[in-house]
Amino acid sequence: MSQTAISIENIGKKYRIQHQRKAAQDSIAGAFTDNIKSLFKPQSKTHSEEDFWAIKDISLEIKKGDRVGVIGRNGAGKSTLLKVLSRIVKPTTGRIEFDGRMASLLEVGTGFHGDLSGRENIYLNGSVLGMSKREIDAKFDEIVAFSEIEKFLDTPVKRYSSGMYVRLAFAVAAHLEPDILIVDEVLAVGDAEFQKKCMGKMEDVSNKEGRTILFVSHQMGAVQNLCNKGLFLRNGTMVNYGPIGEIVNEYLALGNTISSSVFTFESQPNYKKTRAYFTKVEFKNAEGKLSSDFPIGDPMDIHLHFNCENEMKGVVVGIGIVTATELPLITTWSNPENFSAGSHELVFTLKDLFLVPGVYKIIVGISRGGESLDYNPNWVYITISDVNHMLDRQRLVNTASALVLNQLPYRLVSSAR
Repeated sequence: MSQTAISIENIGKKYRIQHQRKAAQDSIAGAFTDNIKSLFKPQSKTHSEEDFWAIKDISLEIKKGDRVGVIGRNGAGKSTLLKVLSRIVKPTTGRIEFDGRMASLLEVGTGFHGDLSGRENIYLNGSVLGMSKREIDAKFDEIVAFSEIEKFLDTPVKRYSSGMYVRLAFAVAAHLEPDILIVDEVLAVGDAEFQKKCMGKMEDVSNKEGRTILFVSHQMGAVQNLCNKGLFLRNGTMVNYGPIGEIVNEYLALGNTISSSVFTFESQPNYKKTRAYFTKVEFKNAEGKLSSDFPIGDPMDIHLHFNCENEMKGVVVGIGIVTATELPLITTWSNPENFSAGSHELVFTLKDLFLVPGVYKIIVGISRGGESLDYNPNWVYITISDVNHMLDRQRLVNTASALVLNQLPYRLVSSAR
C-alpha cells in the first residue's frame, strides 16, 4: 500500500495580467485632441499584458499522516497552491495525484451556499465528499456541538458573522472524516479560544486518526506546534521542504529580510492613518552604530521613531520580544508622556540580557489610555548570534538549555574550607 497522500509534479499556475498605459495627454485639451485623432485612425490598445506565474515548478510528495505547514510572505503563492490542490483552480502545468478523500477550508464563503441553512450546508458538504446521509447523520451532533452555533442551525449562512461561518466550516471539514484536510489562514477569523480548539482537533485528526494536513499560517508558533513538515514558498516557487524546525528557521532568515538594522513602516496598515504611528525602528550597538546582529549579552539600543498628528498627552510607547515560535519573553513600556505634533524618538536600552542565539521578533506599539493607536506584531526582527564576545563565556555549558541565560544573584551559605 502506498504511503503517499499527495504527489505533486511540476505544478504551475499562470495568469494574464493587464497594465493600463499612461495617457499621452493629462490635460483636458490633450484628452480632447486625442479623441479627435481617434476618429481618423484605428484605436490602439490602452493596456499591455504579461504572464504572471502565481506558482511555478512545484514538485514534492506528502506522506500519509504528515502535517505540513505552508509558510511564506504575502504573495508567495500559498493560497494559490491550496486552491489548486483543492481543485478550486485548475493548474496551468503539472499534475496532482491524491490517495483519499479531501476536505478544504479556505476563504470565508468557499464551499457553502449562502441561501442554505447551516443544517443544509452540513449535508451538502458531506455529499460533496462522497458520504452517505447515514454517515453524515452519525457525525451531525459532533459537528453542531463543536461549532457551537446550534441556535442558528436553521438560519441561512449568508446571515452568519464571519466567526460563526468559520466555526461551522471548520467543524464540517474536520468531522466528516477526510483523509486530507487543507486549512488556510481563515482560522485567524475566529476568537483565540476557538483557534485553540481547532488546533487541538487537527492534532487529534492527524495523530490519532492518521490523516494528512496542509496548514497555512503566519503564526510560526502555531505552525511549529502542529506540523512536523514545512513547505517554504517564495515568489511562487518552492524554496525548501523538510522538517518544520529547519524550514521555519530558513523562512525567518530569508523570508523576512531580517538582516536589516532599520525597519520602516510605509507599507504597514496604520501608517499615516492614526493620530500616532511608527515611521522607523533602528537597532544600534554599544558604539552607537547600526547593527542587525548582536552577540549574546551585548547591549542593544532600540530607537523607535514615530509621528503624532497633533499634540497628545498620556501616550505610552512599548515593545515586546517574542521568539520565532510566538513565545513572549519580555515586555517593557514608557511612562505616559506628552508629545507635541510632529516627529519623535524614544530609545529602549536592553542591557545584560542573555538571549540564546536565534531570530527574535520585536513587537512595537503606541497607546493612550485603553486605546491602541499603532501596533505592529509582524514586521521588526533581530538576530542574536553566538557567544564569541560574551564575558565569562566559558561558564556556559549549553546555550540550548533555556531561552534566557542570565546568571541570577546568589549567596553562598556554606562551603568547604
